[in-house]
Order: sequence, then C-alpha cells, then structure tokens
Amino acid sequence: MTDGVGVAGIYVRDQDEALAFYVEQLGFVVHTDAKNGEFRWLTVQHPDQPGLQLGLFRPGPPMVDKDTADTLDAAVAKGAMPPLVLTVGDCRAAYERFAAKGVEFTQEPVSRFGSVDASFRDPSGNGWKLVEAR
Repeated sequence: MTDGVGVAGIYVRDQDEALAFYVEQLGFVVHTDAKNGEFRWLTVQHPDQPGLQLGLFRPGPPMVDKDTADTLDAAVAKGAMPPLVLTVGDCRAAYERFAAKGVEFTQEPVSRFGSVDASFRDPSGNGWKLVEAR
C-alpha cells in the first residue's frame, strides 16, 4: 500500500450527464458507482492513470446543505472553479479527437510557454486545460 491522493473530486450538476461525458467523450472508465440513500459516490479514472480517481459529486447532503449546494451549482455553471489539467502527448491531435466526439472547446490549441494547450468545459461548467506534455 502507498500513501497519496486517491480521489480528487469535482462538483457536477447532473451525475449521469457527467458520467456520459467523461466516459464517452473523454475516454475515462468507471471506477465506482455506488449509492447510499440519496448520496451517490461516482468516480472515474483515466485508463492510463489507474492510481487516481476523479470523483463526479453532486453538491448536497451530507457534504453541504441545500443553500450551499445551490451556490456551488451556480459557481460551477459559471466556470468559477479552478481548471483541471489533462496532459496529452499531442495537444492538436487530442483536440481533433475530442472535438470529433462532441467536446466543445472554449480555446483552440495555442503554442505558448514552450508547450501547446487548449481549453474546454464539461457539461456542468468545469473548466479543463488540455496541455501537451513537454
């Protein structure tokens, strides 16, 4: 057993919609999908990174109350959460591959800082940077 981060979570407005996006459009695989009453623990992982799960969590009890959940929903929808970064070997090729699967980009690939990056948002509004590994 090793110590380290096992799950990093993001808030999503609709877990089924998020699951379809991450699996069908980005190529992630389901790790865990379990319910406990109204709470659903849903995680996916990149197939090349099996040691880290991305939690697709719906804000609400038991984590936060309804008013806070509504505030979080609004912030996510506006793209106010910090961006996530997906590293790829070839940003332009990944851009073409994801765009062909319906991913809507907010920024086409741009060369800068010694690399290439592009931007997109998931259906909930979470921002992603697609960055070419150096």
